[in-house]
Amino acid sequence: MARVRPDATLPQLLCEEVVAEVPVTGACLSSIQDAGTAGLVAASDDTAAEQRLLQFQLGEGPAIDAFTTGRLVQQADLAAWGSTRWPSYTPAALDAGIAAVFAFPLQIGGIRLGVLDLCRDSPGWLDDDSLTRALHFVDAAVAVLLHLEGGEHGIPATEETIDDWLGASPEVHQATGMVSAQAAVGLTEALLLMRARAFTSKRSLTEVARDVVAKLVRFE
Repeated sequence: MARVRPDATLPQLLCEEVVAEVPVTGACLSSIQDAGTAGLVAASDDTAAEQRLLQFQLGEGPAIDAFTTGRLVQQADLAAWGSTRWPSYTPAALDAGIAAVFAFPLQIGGIRLGVLDLCRDSPGWLDDDSLTRALHFVDAAVAVLLHLEGGEHGIPATEETIDDWLGASPEVHQATGMVSAQAAVGLTEALLLMRARAFTSKRSLTEVARDVVAKLVRFE
């Protein structure tokens, strides 16, 4: 875990941690409402933010494809293969110093929240271990976007919030979507309902989430 800075927000810290833990040179977290519009939540650096902006200016790119299809999009060598898929985005990204891109959709079930966009300044695939580490940050990014849905755009990166959000289990994210549907509330409210149940029952949030996933507990 990188050192916590007083001025850091959790989304910013998450992007910086991805670059520290996964062999990429840039990371960008975007909240997306539809394939044509996106809000930048945080970026590890200016280059990562620029390559994200290029995609939505040009209307094509890995983040747009990942959001639209709900699948991981990987292009390990933009110079060799990117132009076939993204004829406008690829030359602009290469000019910005981007050689490879990896876009992870952020979603809970059928609810699409945004994209975690990774890039590197040299060609090459992410190996299995690197992909596994990246997927850990995908889970964390989903949790962060859930929190931002409630209007908490300046989440302070304290030790407590880092442990809470970056350490959230996959069961918590899955259960949040289930509770949202059961109780007919937003994702943030669903997460708060589970937290309240965990507090009153003196159990952990993960334990409550596992019961929800196992259909032992319902919120109606």
